[in-house]
Amino acid sequence: MTTTDANKATWLTQEAYDRLKGELDELIANRPAMAAEINERREEGDLKENGGYHAAKEEQGKQEGRIRQLEDLLRNAQVGEAASSDEAAVGSVITVAFDGDEDDTERFLLGNREIGATTDLAVYSAESNLGEALVGHKAGDTVAYEAPNGAELSAKIMKIEPFTG
Repeated sequence: MTTTDANKATWLTQEAYDRLKGELDELIANRPAMAAEINERREEGDLKENGGYHAAKEEQGKQEGRIRQLEDLLRNAQVGEAASSDEAAVGSVITVAFDGDEDDTERFLLGNREIGATTDLAVYSAESNLGEALVGHKAGDTVAYEAPNGAELSAKIMKIEPFTG
């Protein structure tokens, strides 16, 4: 896997993978119960005015969307411990100082928000403007990136460490 491929893969700890796989299995197992509820609601009469039927169909749509999201996420997952590296990469915990203020730092995980349930760290996507700017750089480097409001900002990488969960 090339560095570019590794950064596009969804990096997950084994714990996060297992949690998401459990959620997916539960949602798939719930499909027959959801279909049965929709059939029950359908039998209640006029579908135009059947709030229970429409609520059940909406819930089914949400569950099917989450199933597709989890299947895609797990299919592209790179599971394991974060590689120890001196370069910022997916799975790195990065401490940065924004715009030259080395006394005001922020520490976050460069990865996927699905890991957020397993850590108190903020999680920044490698596809975000800041994430893209950081990938491949080392502690001591200053990177420039565009903020969501269009402003040009810079951040100095103070420290890079592997995510330990």
